[in-house]
Amino acid sequence: MKPDQLDLKMASQFAQFALGCVLREYPHVQLYWLDNGEDFIPHRQLTPAFYGCLDWHSAVHNHWMLVRLIHLFPHASFNQTAREAIAQNITSEQINTEVNHLQSQPRFECPYGLVWLLQLTSELREWQDIQGKKWLEILQPLETVAVQNLQKWWQNLSYPNRTGSHAQTAFAFGLIWDWASAHHPTLIPEIEQKIRQFYLNDCNHPLHLEPWGYDFLSPTLAEADLMRRLLSPDAFATWLTQFLPKLPTEKQTDWLPPLSVENPHDYAQSHFDGLNLSRAWMLEGIISKLPSSDARIPALEAVAWVHREIGLNLVSAVDYSGSHWLGSFAIYLTTKRGLPMHNH
Repeated sequence: MKPDQLDLKMASQFAQFALGCVLREYPHVQLYWLDNGEDFIPHRQLTPAFYGCLDWHSAVHNHWMLVRLIHLFPHASFNQTAREAIAQNITSEQINTEVNHLQSQPRFECPYGLVWLLQLTSELREWQDIQGKKWLEILQPLETVAVQNLQKWWQNLSYPNRTGSHAQTAFAFGLIWDWASAHHPTLIPEIEQKIRQFYLNDCNHPLHLEPWGYDFLSPTLAEADLMRRLLSPDAFATWLTQFLPKLPTEKQTDWLPPLSVENPHDYAQSHFDGLNLSRAWMLEGIISKLPSSDARIPALEAVAWVHREIGLNLVSAVDYSGSHWLGSFAIYLTTKRGLPMHNH
């Protein structure tokens, strides 16, 4: 399989982004529950596998990106260095420590970081590589705890989170759905019931108000990209009409302009580069499920294209604020990871 619009030069650039952070301990952001002073432990001890890249979830999805790039470009010059970095972090001893942390902190990185862990294990399952199979074997106890924590999370969830950042439920459910449909289909009915409860009857969503703050995920587009996974093409087209009744039917882009980053050294503004990239892949997901005759496709394609082009410029990647995470979003987009024909 060769990814669309991703050449070796671009792949190498993104690999270097990941290699510049998966073994980098600081700067770091750590969020977890403290009951007393004894719980205050340096992150390198708590999470010795995924301690780099500013935060746990970025470390996880950079490991996913490295695995995907080795998978897609098996003869690239970065492969050996990437394999060595992954092998240094994914060891049985270090993953056992990660397991203990997730067991003692069930809300840690739930849902965002945990669903990226499912992307990592999915990628390893789909890759026929001896070393990759070993990494999967080592990671499976951590995957098991992650799924347990996620299941408790969605079972206790009364309302969806409609923000544009880590806590958003629509994006999380999309990645959970992709993992479960490929590797754990017995969970699908329970997940589908929750998704339908939260989103099936939504209408007139305020896309025109986005972004809300420093979003890197669109609440509106993530929900539509989620619902296309559940519904038939005709049912999805009907749902989208109720959800976004004012979508244009002509090829135009002014109805959803991309975001610009004015200060590439600002960690919050780097989210706008990510928003452009995630909007692009979500729009492509929406298009993939609509009937080919749907009159809204030209407008959706035009906006997806402009977001892709601007997003892949990665303005904020000149600084660690962007380079520690944006490569993963770029690879998710350019390799069409979330689309059915590329997902597994």
